[in-house]
Amino acid sequence: MRKGRRDMNLSLNPSAAEGYHSQTQIDRVLTESWVRDNLFCPRCGNRHIEKFPNNQPVADFFCPNCGEQYELKSRKGNLTSKITDGAYHTMIERITSNENPDFLFLGYDLSAMQVVDLMVIPKYFFVPEIIEKRKPLGPNARRAGWIGCNILLEQIPVQGRIPIVMNCVETPLQEVLAQVQRSSSLKKGDIASRSWLMDVLSCVNTLPGEYFTLANIYAFEQTLAKKHQNNHTIKAKIRQQLQFLRDKGYIEFLGNGKYKKIG
Repeated sequence: MRKGRRDMNLSLNPSAAEGYHSQTQIDRVLTESWVRDNLFCPRCGNRHIEKFPNNQPVADFFCPNCGEQYELKSRKGNLTSKITDGAYHTMIERITSNENPDFLFLGYDLSAMQVVDLMVIPKYFFVPEIIEKRKPLGPNARRAGWIGCNILLEQIPVQGRIPIVMNCVETPLQEVLAQVQRSSSLKKGDIASRSWLMDVLSCVNTLPGEYFTLANIYAFEQTLAKKHQNNHTIKAKIRQQLQFLRDKGYIEFLGNGKYKKIG
C-alpha cells in the first residue's frame, strides 16, 4: 500500500513531447507520461502504475503490485458527458470480454499545461448501453464505412465515476481507494446481469431525496422494457436488482415497499 504520498503534480511535462510534431502524438505523450509519473494505482494504492509497450491490444497501463490493468482516455478541457472514442465494434468486444480493463478518463488544459479532471471507472460499470454507435464514415472518406463510437459517461451510475482529480483539486488517496473498493461489491459476471444492475441503479439515483418506494421504481418499467426487450418479467427483475443492492449495502429495505438510499 502506498503510504505518505504527497499531492500529485498536476502539471504536464513539456519535455516529454520533445521530438514529436503531430499535435495528436504530442497530446498522447504528454498525458501518458503524466499518468506514468504521477498516478497511483486506484485499486491497491501502489505508488505508481507502469505503461505497457505501445499498441497493447487491451490496456495502456498496469499496476506492478496488484496486476490491475487500465486504459487511458484523454480529452482537452473538462470531462464532459460524452467522450469520443475509437472503433465501435472493438469497444463492444473489449468491454464484454474477460480481458476488459478499468478505464481512466483524463481532461487537460493544454494552454495551462495541467491536468484538470481525472476519474477512474471500474470495468464492471461498462455495458454496451453506454457505448453510442456513430454514423459510418462517408464513401469519400479515407476509411469509408468505418464506425466509431462515443462513451456516454452520464449513463454510468455515479457510484462508478470515481474522481481522482476534479477541477484541479485532488481527491484524497484513501477516499479514492475506499470508493473503488466499495464499488467492487457491484461486480457481476455476465454482461446481461451487469446491464440490468446498472440500469436499476441509475433509476434509483435518478429519484430525488433519500427515500423512495417500489412504486417509484416501477414507474421506469416501460423504459427498462425497451432496453431489455427479451425480458417479459420486468417488475420481477426490478425487485431482484433491488434485493442485490440491499444485500450490498447501497439501499435499505424499510418494509411495505419503502426503501432508503445509503451513501
